[in-house]
Amino acid sequence: MSTAHRDAHCREIITKAVCGKGRKFSQVTHTVTPPHAPSSILGAWVINHEYEAVNSNDGVEVVGTYDINIWYSYDKNKSTEVAKETVSYVELVPLSYLDAKHRVSTVEVSAVATQDPNCVEANVSSTGNGVVIRVEREFQVELVAETKVCVLVCEGGCNDLDKEVDFDSGDENEFEDLDPDLLDDDVN
Repeated sequence: MSTAHRDAHCREIITKAVCGKGRKFSQVTHTVTPPHAPSSILGAWVINHEYEAVNSNDGVEVVGTYDINIWYSYDKNKSTEVAKETVSYVELVPLSYLDAKHRVSTVEVSAVATQDPNCVEANVSSTGNGVVIRVEREFQVELVAETKVCVLVCEGGCNDLDKEVDFDSGDENEFEDLDPDLLDDDVN
């Protein structure tokens, strides 16, 4: 055993780290009732999306609002108007990964809309006096907290490691037989 390995030991340190992750795609349906009974739908948009992440026992809650704008015709397609409605929502995003050893009192959560709310379908309701729209949205969340990690400590400092490892001693053709299609381009 080399001198560097005999002088090395482990130490626990406390650091902030990503201790939880999650992602959720959802489709929701809203019914908007404009002032006039719609004859046909000419367009539907979701705008002014605002949200924030809130810690929850079951994951991360994304709390937000957005405006739905519907351009429609009425009076047997003789007139048009735009109806606007603000929608509030709470989306619970479960964590697919969670480090159980994180310090709960130091938790910070964040969310990113990987797909902002978007209207994918709008139709006149079966009653004829409203508009039913389908909205898709997706969020990715992270939970950051203090946690313990174990690190290798060398008494002689980091310079001792340079003496033990030689990265240039390998054969230059060592990786020629690797299939490049098997390599993962999206390494996180």
